[in-house]
Amino acid sequence: MKIRMKFKKTRALRFIGHLDVMRYFQKVMRRAGIPIAFTGGYSPHMIMSFASPLGIGLPSEGEYVDIELAKPISGAEAIRRMNAVCVPEIEVISFREISSEKKMTAMAIVAGADYLVRVKNGSYPEGTEKQLEAFYAQDEITVMKQTKRSEKLVNIKPLIYHLSMSEDAVFMQLAAGSVENLKPELVMQAFCKYAGISQEDMELTYHRLEMYADVGSEGDRKLVTLESLGKEVL
Repeated sequence: MKIRMKFKKTRALRFIGHLDVMRYFQKVMRRAGIPIAFTGGYSPHMIMSFASPLGIGLPSEGEYVDIELAKPISGAEAIRRMNAVCVPEIEVISFREISSEKKMTAMAIVAGADYLVRVKNGSYPEGTEKQLEAFYAQDEITVMKQTKRSEKLVNIKPLIYHLSMSEDAVFMQLAAGSVENLKPELVMQAFCKYAGISQEDMELTYHRLEMYADVGSEGDRKLVTLESLGKEVL
């Protein structure tokens, strides 16, 4: 049985890296007595894969990890056991059975993510909402993007699925995953440059809210949460 778990990562633990999160969940599995399956061979390891690594310093309400079970356990019991041994900064919030197809793992299908961007201990300058609307209305949003070997100009507009402002926070839905991936920091750098806002005068905080898969047909995007693709384990 393959399982998709959704969890929160907040407060101080937003500063630990992806490898540390992996090691953390390996310990949680052991301490909670979750019957996770192992690979074969001389060096067996837990069958576990994460949807998309979260940048250091970013909290999240919607992180995902897929595991494989050696024997069944109810979702409610698994969540109770894991949260009993978790620190408060990490909380498991769902435990759902998913398709056994390898191509349906969270890592393979993640296609989008939601973010909130706020000014720490402050607010955006007056008129930011209108500037953001004008910025997003452009036909192209070209930025200098760093690649492994060089830098190149890239039009990121097709990778921004939604951009708006509400209650003094910038909300954005961006492309995410192995095929196309856009960091919220790059969007805000481009916007601040467009609006003539100095990022040095304000400290921005980034918060990931959710991750999505695209279940639409070619050319017709339809994003659904990774959680919704699973079913309750009774």
